[in-house]
Amino acid sequence: MRYNNLGGHLFANPYVAEKLRRFSSAEHSFETLFGLMFSESGNILYERREEDRIRKTTYGEAKEHILHRAAALKSLLAGIPHDSVVGLYMENSLAWIECFWAILCAGYRPLLMNLRLDGQTLETALHDAGAAAVITAGKKFPLLCVDPDALSGEERITGTEFGTELFVMSSGTSASVKLCAYSAEELYYQICDSYHIIRRCRLIKSRYRGELKHLVFLPFYHIFGLTAMYIWFAFFGRTFVHLDDLAPQTIVDTIRGHAVTHIFAVPLFWERVYDQAIRTIRTRGEETARRFDRALRLALRLSAIPPLGRLFSRLAFREVREKLFGESIRFMITGGSRIRTEILEFFNGIGYRLVNGYGMSETGICSVELSTRRSLLLGGSVGRPMASLEYRIAEDGELLVRGGAIARSVLEGGRKTRTDDWFRTRDLAECRNGHYFILGRKDDLVIGPAGENLNPELIEERLRSDELPQLALVKANGPTLLCELPQGMSSDERHAAELRLRDRLSELGLAGQIARIRWTAGPLVQNGDFKVNRRRLREDLLAGRLEMAEDPAVRPETAQDDRFLRELIDAVASALGTDPTEIGVSSDFFLDLGGTSLDYFALMAALQEKYGIDFPSEGGSGISTVEGLYEYLRSVGVYGDQAL
Repeated sequence: MRYNNLGGHLFANPYVAEKLRRFSSAEHSFETLFGLMFSESGNILYERREEDRIRKTTYGEAKEHILHRAAALKSLLAGIPHDSVVGLYMENSLAWIECFWAILCAGYRPLLMNLRLDGQTLETALHDAGAAAVITAGKKFPLLCVDPDALSGEERITGTEFGTELFVMSSGTSASVKLCAYSAEELYYQICDSYHIIRRCRLIKSRYRGELKHLVFLPFYHIFGLTAMYIWFAFFGRTFVHLDDLAPQTIVDTIRGHAVTHIFAVPLFWERVYDQAIRTIRTRGEETARRFDRALRLALRLSAIPPLGRLFSRLAFREVREKLFGESIRFMITGGSRIRTEILEFFNGIGYRLVNGYGMSETGICSVELSTRRSLLLGGSVGRPMASLEYRIAEDGELLVRGGAIARSVLEGGRKTRTDDWFRTRDLAECRNGHYFILGRKDDLVIGPAGENLNPELIEERLRSDELPQLALVKANGPTLLCELPQGMSSDERHAAELRLRDRLSELGLAGQIARIRWTAGPLVQNGDFKVNRRRLREDLLAGRLEMAEDPAVRPETAQDDRFLRELIDAVASALGTDPTEIGVSSDFFLDLGGTSLDYFALMAALQEKYGIDFPSEGGSGISTVEGLYEYLRSVGVYGDQAL
């Protein structure tokens, strides 16, 4: 598709304005949306590589496929009433797009099923929605299942009444899955909002060699993937590039091979790309790493003068970009959860444009940060609300949203609620000079020992480091910090990393507020999730389902050392009233074992009486572990009962 194929217009803005005018003046129905979306029939809708060639499908060809699929679906579902719900359970593909529209064209309402949820949850969702059938590529459900390959034939559907709404499933990170209903009216406002982005930010409409191509990374069934990735760009006849899998090399090869211009993804994706890039830079030696860091800091300072900053980044980091995505990339958005500041700094500093966005299954896409101001772009701002929406922050810090783009209703547990008034997002936010920052989930707040609220996302952000990039603070018998053990980290390296982590907790004033630190051998982002699911982690931790990393083995130098360590473990267990087998030599009295100051003083008194020595009045974290107690007692000449 050549970018000059703009419905007869020479430039993008008048083309977009004219197409929106046509939608505005017509009935806001899926039939109208379908007609307008597929009106530039010669434009390329979908590209994918097949062996040694790239297969391209035009909007006109896809439209014909849809009309034939719709006729076959209508025949297979003969007798099922108009506007019945039909589930769609498929991976991203051209066939997904065609089956989605076939359901609507045949007069039914599609339920976009989240492939990352378990079978029981999906069956409950189908039941709650009253679904009559499911288009499914392989997986079986206890109702009529239709293979997408069966939706073909000679007949072409005509004169049908389109379905009236679609359902998006929430991600499953809350206590229950919600089904959010959108009509074409709400999608109309979402598309209008995208026009305001185009008017405010020229980069989002920019092209490479006359083309604009969007990487199909996010699932179409997810609100971010459906709206920001598919609906926004398909309405204006742009191209989508198929991604076979999420392997790093596949992503890089696809971006370069197709000259992708736009990538919308979740923070986990950007984190992995960033971590790999930094590792690669460091393998080239300390001097190379220092030069890169200096250049990046300079690029970020020059970003205050956009033309000069862009020129410097293009020249200074050309080799880095070539190692990543190449030169075709024009605009990138992250959304779905908090992203680390250093990641925003890295991508924007080397010459790409990565911005932060915000939205929910119940609200659609609410805002995107479009400012070039460093404090906003790199500070994690999600921007101002879209033109069709307005924000309000409640007294307790919760973000409220209302407007035309929000889902018309939400179905949860069989109960349907309207969203006419302010929608309570359960997200904590603050506004700085009209721009909004998401601080975390209200549901995720952890209650500390003194009754204070601990915000997991803010705490995790302050504790993360290159050696410990994956952390999760959960409520499980007190605030518990889960640390994902990096691959290849030795016991000694883990011990040193934990000491640095404890020091950081002390610096932040959190040493007495985190009940314990636990190490996991398995990943914290589980089962294909795109972000940490704290509710699931908590449940798995309490149920013993998390794969935990064992405490580094005790390696006493002599049998006497071994007996002395066991004496100290028994003393700590007695002070806490717990089983000695649950205590390791590096277990922290406060952070890991949940001890209080009173418990600690009782332990000190018992040890002073047992060994006849005094402890310093302020022991600090150095003697809050068995290992620390051992080292201190050795330093004052105590070697256990044998030395008495």
